[in-house]
Amino acid sequence: MRLATLDDGTRDGRLVVVDRSGTRCTPADEVAGTLQAALDDWARSAPRLAALARRLDEGAARSSPLEPARLLAPLPRAYEWIDASAFVHHVRLVRRARGAEPPPSLETDPLVYQGGSGALLGPSRPMPLPDPSWGLDFEAEVCVILGDVKRGTRAEDASHAIALVMLGNDWSYRNLIPPELAKGFGFFNSKPATSFSPFAVTLDELGAAWQGGRLHLRMCCELNGARIGNLDAGLGLQFSFHQLIAHVAMTRDLTAGTILGSGTVSNTEEGAGVACLAEQRCLEIIASGAPSTRLLDVGDRVRIEMRDAEGRNLFGTIDQEVISG
Repeated sequence: MRLATLDDGTRDGRLVVVDRSGTRCTPADEVAGTLQAALDDWARSAPRLAALARRLDEGAARSSPLEPARLLAPLPRAYEWIDASAFVHHVRLVRRARGAEPPPSLETDPLVYQGGSGALLGPSRPMPLPDPSWGLDFEAEVCVILGDVKRGTRAEDASHAIALVMLGNDWSYRNLIPPELAKGFGFFNSKPATSFSPFAVTLDELGAAWQGGRLHLRMCCELNGARIGNLDAGLGLQFSFHQLIAHVAMTRDLTAGTILGSGTVSNTEEGAGVACLAEQRCLEIIASGAPSTRLLDVGDRVRIEMRDAEGRNLFGTIDQEVISG
């Protein structure tokens, strides 16, 4: 099933179930008013939502046309937003471009940071840019929404913890990152609110593309109408989502409604392109000593989507314009 959150004027929106075509929806009020409420009682609510989804697809549930412009992030706010950098090719490129060695534990110990989760952006929400000198960039990635996870959960037991899957755009201010990291205390101002896809989907929607905690579908990225990335989101993911869950739950419980991201999708596959501009700029620096690709400015538009084997726009489209902030 596919779930979405409509803007109804409240902070957390209204949970709806979306049909297979992505064009119609039905309110989920009979099960839960919000996605967080559904996640808080997922064992009970998930089968009831799935039954509602079947009735919707059979034409047996009242429905209305889906209005993409009214969609918030599936979780407009979350208890935690934890992002990894699990595509090691991306990490190596960035470090190489600035003449730094990757951490010795790059392939054995995941890189993660905890971002802001109190205000998450909807898929068509304009992205304000207060100061172009901050160096705005997008980062396309796969994210999972977790149920309750006990401290010490092992990777081999972590599959049950994944309730839903969605796409994310982890916006970054590239020029604010180096001085923040130089303080030795991590990201803060360099990471504005993250955007998420219109739909969050259950694992059964992914079919054979979901393999061992990795999603093997193409992440398609466009900038101003031009395709710049068409990457396999499972290829090169050093740590599966099962391994990432085990890592972030090593010392703490995680509550239902926690979002966990893969980090920027990155492939060594020739012609796959990029899922962020920083990676393209790194390739240019390595090749010629200086970047030629500019970072984002007012008026630029970023589109991110992923299609399944049937050609369905599985998660809907993140389609955002950069505006003056």
